[in-house]
Amino acid sequence: MRSGVIAQKVGMTRIFNDAGEHVPVTVLKVDNCQVVAHRTLEKNGYTAVQLGVGKAKPQNTTRAMRGHFAVASVEPKRRLAEFRVEEAEMIPVGAELTVDHFVVGQFVDVTGTSIGKGFAGGMKRHNFGGLRATHGVSVSHRSIGSTGGRQDPGKTFKNKKMPGHMGAETVTTQNLKVVLTDVERGLIAVEGAVPGNKGGWILVADAVKKKLPAEAPKPGKFRLPGSETVASDAPAAEAPVEENV
Repeated sequence: MRSGVIAQKVGMTRIFNDAGEHVPVTVLKVDNCQVVAHRTLEKNGYTAVQLGVGKAKPQNTTRAMRGHFAVASVEPKRRLAEFRVEEAEMIPVGAELTVDHFVVGQFVDVTGTSIGKGFAGGMKRHNFGGLRATHGVSVSHRSIGSTGGRQDPGKTFKNKKMPGHMGAETVTTQNLKVVLTDVERGLIAVEGAVPGNKGGWILVADAVKKKLPAEAPKPGKFRLPGSETVASDAPAAEAPVEENV
């Protein structure tokens, strides 16, 4: 289980493949997505990495959060999120994840906050059919009709589909295909639509219902502070051993 990334929705466009067919894609931007903290079994009861993305003004950040970022030696972030990972898949604190963390052709799950629609009726919110156009129905063609309450059971059950607030909730779209990655500009293009407004924060993670490609780097692709981009599966350099003379 690898870490995901936090991205920002840029918008939709289309890409033409080798066959000349256009593929609708959503463009996501990953900008300075860094590991802020670790969650461990000994201290927290589970293993995860906490990521932060976007720059926040220090004066708009609480003193407690400023101390939290100072421990990791990273700038204050606008958005934080955790991704559950295996203990062996931990990424060092301060490392910056790059978009080639995902490979072209793999499937990802994206999570965002859907666009708010305000108060909506039953036809728009739940796809109800409405009442008949004629034969005694007047004025209330778009009403939901009976909600099921007669003498027995004498009430309307909880969770009945009715008019109410629509949208502005967490939505996960599964199995979106990665069409391209642009490391220099930090862009990921995934096939299809992604929930949320332009500029909204999106969590991108490996698809849970699809097999991870063999070429996907583990535990990920990241850039250490002051160094070039490295693959996580590359062997770490050993520190020189000092001999006592």
